[in-house]
Amino acid sequence: MSSESSGTAHTKYDRLIAAAKAVPPVPTIVVHPCDETSLRGVVDSAQADIIKPLLVGPEAKIKATASKHGLDIAGFEIVDEPHSEAAAAKGVELIHAARGEMLMKGSLHTDELMRSVTAKSVGLRTDRRISHVFVMDVPAYADTLFITDAAINIFPDLDGKRDIIQNAIDLYTQAGFGTLPRVAILSAVETVTSKIPSTIEAAALCKMADRGQITGGVLDGPLAFDNAIDVEAARIKGIKSEVAGRAQILVVPDLEAGNMLAKNLAYFAKADSAGIVLGARVPIVLTSRADSPRARMASCAVAALYADARRRRAPAVA
Repeated sequence: MSSESSGTAHTKYDRLIAAAKAVPPVPTIVVHPCDETSLRGVVDSAQADIIKPLLVGPEAKIKATASKHGLDIAGFEIVDEPHSEAAAAKGVELIHAARGEMLMKGSLHTDELMRSVTAKSVGLRTDRRISHVFVMDVPAYADTLFITDAAINIFPDLDGKRDIIQNAIDLYTQAGFGTLPRVAILSAVETVTSKIPSTIEAAALCKMADRGQITGGVLDGPLAFDNAIDVEAARIKGIKSEVAGRAQILVVPDLEAGNMLAKNLAYFAKADSAGIVLGARVPIVLTSRADSPRARMASCAVAALYADARRRRAPAVA
């Protein structure tokens, strides 16, 4: 799944899903899938051999939802938990017990799930900051576009942004999108100015990459959105870089900017958006009620490819 060379409408997710079907189904803990959209996403991804789900939540409610909407879950194991908070805690516990290599959000609120994920003593934290990536299929853009972070970190500091960038680079390279992704650190302008703090952080992050504190990608910033994704806009501004006009990962200054950018692309540019949380012990699939069935499957596909790569990279136990 190397970088796409044409902007054909919505073909990028097809390649993504096909690649995920080519690896073994990933054992997946699904937390509280108690409505049609979340349960259908699980069934579709399981039928495509992308995931092997274990459902956690109120068993009677899950079965009633499946029956009402004609969803076949007869082959799925269900761990009965009375409500969403208990299901989230149990889901994390099952990851610790090595029952799954991915965690998937059902019909509970994101903050409910993430409370259990980030719990200090029993959660799934690692040394890396937890962050979110939107993996977007924008019909008018040649490459699959990563936007980070638009869902977890509200106002990340410089160290937080270092981890956010490294998480996105690791996903890009390990899930098979390509090597040395082009990373644009966004701001309102492409020059460094003390009046806009995000431009100073962008410059610092680029220097951190020069010094090996961020690895595996090619960084440039600050870049305004137009000269990050449009070659002609970058040429007019006289910006000469490997990244300008051809970015594959867009790093936003804060959650508000990222959320607005991702939703603009979804609603105005008709982009599909898959969502995945990184930096925890396992990849976490975050879907929205507004996601299309194909976007839900793409979210599972990205996480499955990443989980498979992590499994293959893990040292063999003697």
